[in-house]
Amino acid sequence: MTVQKTTNLKTLQMKNYKILLFTFLIVPIFSFSQETAKDSIVDKPERPAFESSSIIDNQTNVLFNKNTLEVMMQHRFGLIDEENSLAGIYGANSNIRIALSYSILDWVTVGYGITKRNRISDFSLKVGLLNQTRSGRTPLSVTYFGNVGIDGRSGEANDGVFLTKQDRYSYFHQLIIAKRFSPNFSFQIAPSLAHYNAVDYGDKNDRFSIAFGGRYKISPQTSIILDYSQPLTSFEDDPDTGLSYDNPGISLGAEFSTSAHAFQIFITNYSGIVPQMNAMKNTNDFFHKGMLIGFNITRRYNF
Repeated sequence: MTVQKTTNLKTLQMKNYKILLFTFLIVPIFSFSQETAKDSIVDKPERPAFESSSIIDNQTNVLFNKNTLEVMMQHRFGLIDEENSLAGIYGANSNIRIALSYSILDWVTVGYGITKRNRISDFSLKVGLLNQTRSGRTPLSVTYFGNVGIDGRSGEANDGVFLTKQDRYSYFHQLIIAKRFSPNFSFQIAPSLAHYNAVDYGDKNDRFSIAFGGRYKISPQTSIILDYSQPLTSFEDDPDTGLSYDNPGISLGAEFSTSAHAFQIFITNYSGIVPQMNAMKNTNDFFHKGMLIGFNITRRYNF
């Protein structure tokens, strides 16, 4: 009888030990899973710094979800001071670009556009390198944007400047560093390099610039937007007109957005639309009869 009681006591103790051991094992795992879940919530990517993939004449860090198609139309009227043009709306030097971009991955977008001036076709690539997180552990977003432009004018229309096919090519590279400071205010800095394979004798093939862009929301759908581009490489003045190629790009306007649309209307001195043309070929002085009205319209489709 005593032996049986002893055996039962040992069995009970063994069960208690197993329960205690199981508790010690499961509690750290449960705690770790809780911490992991908590960290995953805290470190979610920050909401987009901007509403659109572009801010007037420069790209933003915004990349859309995989299988998103964005359709864009960009228009620049003639100069406001142009005579008999209704503030440039009837101006002969207006410019337009129609483009498509497609997100092949959440962090990679490819695009194509065609521009009226010089019949430029451009092929672009946009890649997200770093995402700002809500916890602040990653304080900034970093995105690369690049394109190659092909001048589509005939040799005859361009006075035979294009001696080879490669002379038609131009390139643009930009690193976009953006931060969403609050739900209402976002800002970005974007150093860039523009390159033309063929330039006039004595001109430079490359130009370094730096762009600054900001957005301030004044209502859920309306924002004030600013875009400023400063050339860092100096060029000689145009020998025929005496106009300067070193004028900074200055743009100020408003943006109206919905879940799938963005409409930007603004005053600017950039009329080239394609970024390397704005960087290399602009002679409009914002403060000296060089302003014009422009707008961008985008529409997104999810597949």
